[in-house]
Amino acid sequence: MIVAGIDEAGRGPVIGPMIMAIAAIDEKDLSKLEELGVKDSKLLTPQRREFLFEKIKALCKHNIIRLSPSQIDDALNDRSVNLNRLEAKTTATLINNLKADKFIIDCPSNNLQAYKDLMTHLVNNPAKHLVVEHKADLNNIIVGAASILAKVTRDREIEQLKKVVGIEFGSGYPSDPLTVKFLKENWNKYDFFRTSWATYKNVAGTKKQTSLGDY
Repeated sequence: MIVAGIDEAGRGPVIGPMIMAIAAIDEKDLSKLEELGVKDSKLLTPQRREFLFEKIKALCKHNIIRLSPSQIDDALNDRSVNLNRLEAKTTATLINNLKADKFIIDCPSNNLQAYKDLMTHLVNNPAKHLVVEHKADLNNIIVGAASILAKVTRDREIEQLKKVVGIEFGSGYPSDPLTVKFLKENWNKYDFFRTSWATYKNVAGTKKQTSLGDY
């Protein structure tokens, strides 16, 4: 039986994309992932994630989707869509384009049943076996594999953005002082900010008010 795991990286940052990934393998080969030390990406060092990235890609069928800041903003500015629904639609795309017998999904919603109902509606074949869990990346090694694919992909993109702008802006998360400092100084200079985020709106609103006060 082919089992697949789906996870994301970069759901909460104000800078950069959200990455979603799927990894699939025959259940009898899950031990190969265990031998490599695959687990939830949050439990691994960046160096270890980088090492495992190519190993996972070689062992597993996989696919990775990048959701740009503008795609995320468009979704959040549409009253019929929210971040959970955007993630569900992207998850369905990953499922619909990869053959497996069982799909384990790390659920972003507090309501597991509602999210599973939405997923069942979105996938091409409602008979596909879907497992929707909280902390699926921690409890299922194949979801851990997907989390590594997503995390490394996002981390590489963030590092590339830093090279382009020539500034160390940290993780991109609103809780990161380096990120907040960079945002305050550059909020209107780059297109990789999520302008729908409250953190961005607060900074942009304050800066605009300050500019108006100059007159």
